Amino acid sequence: METAGDTKNPKVLVIGCFHGDEPQGKYLIDEYLKDNKNTKLLFIPCLNEYGVRNNVRTNENGVDLNRNFPTGNWELTERNEFFGGEFPESEKETKFVISVVEKYNPKIILTLHAPFKVVNYDGDAEALAEEISQIINYPVEGNIGYPTPGSFGTWAGVERNIPTITLELDEEVEVESLKESVFKIFKLLENK
Repeated sequence: METAGDTKNPKVLVIGCFHGDEPQGKYLIDEYLKDNKNTKLLFIPCLNEYGVRNNVRTNENGVDLNRNFPTGNWELTERNEFFGGEFPESEKETKFVISVVEKYNPKIILTLHAPFKVVNYDGDAEALAEEISQIINYPVEGNIGYPTPGSFGTWAGVERNIPTITLELDEEVEVESLKESVFKIFKLLENK
């Protein structure tokens, strides 16, 4: 886990690979950074390195990082691919993200996921979600459609009032074909 991009005064944080079986984010961020060294965005290209190496959703402890945040709705669940840990913020990756948010105080956060082809938002981010939808042609959804106790979106977007977008990318297309749209989204965010 590391950051890349603007580490001086970033207004926008972009996070890839909460889930290791959703590697599109790392690829797209790495590709963007090749030609955009002076970006105004702060990136965490790959939050879940273990999951990506092993093509699994969870981290090395079997925890779904997107259910491990210390939210009002966190709950101890059964051990499956959505297991939120033995307690909130139990995982080093969760602690890392929280420390990055606290250190840089971003005004907007974008996380890259797959496979639902929607622009999901938490907090005061509906207008931004609509702008992103116009670029990538995915519908906007305020609710992903199932419970997400301990999610990053709840922690950052709802409980900390940081407009947070979860961009669910299409996993059925070649990731290369997503570059044009996602890079336009990154450029949009650079100007926020």
